[in-house]
Amino acid sequence: MIKEEIADGTVHKIPADLKKALASDLIARAAWQSLTPLARNEWICWTVTVKQQETRNNHVKRVVSGLKEGMRRPCCWLGCIHRTDKTISPSVRWILDKQSKLK
Repeated sequence: MIKEEIADGTVHKIPADLKKALASDLIARAAWQSLTPLARNEWICWTVTVKQQETRNNHVKRVVSGLKEGMRRPCCWLGCIHRTDKTISPSVRWILDKQSKLK
């Protein structure tokens, strides 16, 4: 039996918990593999940038369910700020600045 490798994103490597969740669901894994590297990167970043483990666990579950529902990217999220191949848009920069002032 040949084990299919689960693809990473452009900036982020797929974390073990997300990889395990995708490996255990054939439909979600097939949807994941059909995504572009940038779309996979968005899902990974959305999953790993949370602060609490409970939230992260919830995000991993939501990646699987979202993919099974046909979602291609996380909904209502600013996008990966870790990419170095593009600058952060002024609107995203404004939100990040606003969030940093609240801390």
